[in-house]
Amino acid sequence: MFSGFSSVLSFLTIIPSSGSLDGAARHMYLFPAVGLIVGLIVGSVAFGLSLFLDPLLVGVVVAAFIAIITGIHHTDGLADFADGLMAKGNSSYKLAAMKDVSTGSAGVVSVVLYMAGLIAAISLAGGGLDLLYALLISEVLAKFSMVLMACIGRSAAHGSNSLFILAMKDKRRLVVSFVIMLVPVVVLGGADGLLALGVVVAFTLFILGVATKSFGGITGDVLGASNEITRLACVMVLVSI
Repeated sequence: MFSGFSSVLSFLTIIPSSGSLDGAARHMYLFPAVGLIVGLIVGSVAFGLSLFLDPLLVGVVVAAFIAIITGIHHTDGLADFADGLMAKGNSSYKLAAMKDVSTGSAGVVSVVLYMAGLIAAISLAGGGLDLLYALLISEVLAKFSMVLMACIGRSAAHGSNSLFILAMKDKRRLVVSFVIMLVPVVVLGGADGLLALGVVVAFTLFILGVATKSFGGITGDVLGASNEITRLACVMVLVSI
């Protein structure tokens, strides 16, 4: 179990740990647990900064810190996802556009809008424990979004995503992941946390539907995009309540 958690931690963050892609895939159900750790770190930093910095500056620093601690891994997936969606042609052409190493205009715009939205949402939280809880819950739910998508989606093309989808065919792993996710969401967020969960599930299903129609299924980039989009949606919901 510890080696599996280490693999997941290594895959999702830049926190020094050992592991392999295969190990991360087999233990994908632990994604929300890593989200809890990342959320606690990011939330604590945000809490501390909010005590003496302007909310807008807190938003900028925290958004940058999230990108750094996650290695911009899934933000890159968001850019590729946008490039694939905007590409003209059939699913094969769209998949090729996603795999292109160069980032297109759609990818650049999507990342700029995402970061601007995240900065704005964080700055509106007002600081304190509310900000800490919002960031922690959003990180847990964003990671659960990827688990849910891998469990119910199908692979659009053979790649790293195939390992995760294959591992999540065992629906018992989804149940375990759901329990891991639900505890902090309910304890820290209560009714607001459950509302955020509903929003995240809705966004996950929407992204899955779009990806299935456009690409014939999901890829690693789609999973990464789901993480980023649901994180932003969750933060926006929690700071707006």
